[in-house]
Amino acid sequence: MRVMYTTLIQPTQLAALLETQANVAEPHLTVLDCRHDLARPDWSDRAYSEGHIPDAVQAHLDRDLSSPIGPQTGRHPLPDVAKLAETLGQWGVDNDTQVIAYDQGNGMYAARAWWLLRWLGHTQVAVLDGGFAAWQEASLPITREPTTPVARKFVAHAVPGAFLTTAEVEQALAKSSISLIDARGPDRFAGQNETIDPVAGHVPGATNRPFAKNVDGRGRFLGAEELRRQWTEALAGKAPSDVVAMCGSGVSACHNLLALEIAGLSGAKLYAGSWSEWIRDPKRPISGPQSPGGRES
Repeated sequence: MRVMYTTLIQPTQLAALLETQANVAEPHLTVLDCRHDLARPDWSDRAYSEGHIPDAVQAHLDRDLSSPIGPQTGRHPLPDVAKLAETLGQWGVDNDTQVIAYDQGNGMYAARAWWLLRWLGHTQVAVLDGGFAAWQEASLPITREPTTPVARKFVAHAVPGAFLTTAEVEQALAKSSISLIDARGPDRFAGQNETIDPVAGHVPGATNRPFAKNVDGRGRFLGAEELRRQWTEALAGKAPSDVVAMCGSGVSACHNLLALEIAGLSGAKLYAGSWSEWIRDPKRPISGPQSPGGRES
């Protein structure tokens, strides 16, 4: 019976899976290299070409894991379902494939891929704990050879209600029916040191739970019991199903959703557009110090 990984996988476990795959006629494993740098989008291509986990295919945040930016969208709109399903098929993913996503370290970008696959109804997806850094630390093999996967057919079964639109978030906040949790760092949440978005601050009514709290100093996720303890405290009596995770553009929020899943607190949703979409309309209120182009709630 094949072991399925649905949240995290350790480097030695992934190495064992890759070894097994090399000896079977019909492999059912796809590894996604999700390394990225928001300030240097081209760095992803260079990092992949300079060395990656064997058999990994590159999954670029901007090209593959997001749709093009529109006039009213955030910085990383969700990809079109049909297009993402086609891309997954080209990467060798079908509905029985174990998918492992990794990035350079703490899982922020890999968690985006994890959430996208779960949104499309695919639960056999996990994040490499500690990412490429942990793989290197374990002295496991690296290759510069690009991977050419055998294309498969992936059929998407998008999960209804997995994410909220900005309009739905506005309505839910007005009814106090959600707990909106922002994964950005405390300084950006407070409207300080904003270097990515043109308006600083946060959505009124949101609370702050930086995604960096989910990992230790080496970028490894905290244990399930510790995550459950911390998140139970952060939920302050709210049910996980009331939680809507947000961040700057719907990327690091997925890290909080992964942490909740590891903790056994399932049911939270994603505010896909997040802060960078919220601020597109100057009529929407903000909380935090005013910045160029900003406004107070």
